[in-house]
Amino acid sequence: MIAATGGVTSALAAKAATTTIPIVFDVGEDPVKHGLVASLARPGGNLTGINFVTVELAAKRLELLRELVPSAIRIAVLVDPAFAVPTESTLRDVETAGRAMGLQIEVLTASTNGEINAAFAVIARARPDAIFVGASPFLIDRRVQLAQLAARYAVPATYYDRASAEVGGLMSYGANLADAYRQVGVYTGRILKGERPAELPVVQSSKFELVINAETARMLGLTVPPQLLARADEVIE
Repeated sequence: MIAATGGVTSALAAKAATTTIPIVFDVGEDPVKHGLVASLARPGGNLTGINFVTVELAAKRLELLRELVPSAIRIAVLVDPAFAVPTESTLRDVETAGRAMGLQIEVLTASTNGEINAAFAVIARARPDAIFVGASPFLIDRRVQLAQLAARYAVPATYYDRASAEVGGLMSYGANLADAYRQVGVYTGRILKGERPAELPVVQSSKFELVINAETARMLGLTVPPQLLARADEVIE
């Protein structure tokens, strides 16, 4: 039994390693598109799992960021190149959505703490209007560092996980990752009791949380529009 909880990259590696051992994944992208399963309803092989739909939300996250920071035109997009497959999809979707919204996108990369600091040195010089932080296990692990640097340079930033807003990030929009991991545990238990991955449908997140850190907004001199506050699932004071 394998629990591949590192996104598409780890799920693909696990799939390549075995066709017989049951695998439960959690991924932020369409698992059918990446060949992990035959279909969401009937995976058909030795893999099944959770799709918490992160990458596909890039355009929506940009829209919410513009709603909170209407003057934002120049957006720095920080991604982890080591998280290759999701990062490629994120950049493609962000650049497409950015063009449609008239935004100027500058891509910065970081796979180490030092590279995060280097990326923010570029941000300090270039002074973008806002930062869009991509999805990766490394970037979520460094959420405190990212929130502190965004605060130091007074740049509004949007994230995909609520944990980043909870430690001082301005806003986040995405699925509840804790619930996704719980679902991985549920499926692991069902398979260990004898159910087959081929017959367990891929679970797709259906509820997405908008979390706004009002204290950070005030620190940045931003007024959160009432309509955005009304749509937020949580406002951190």
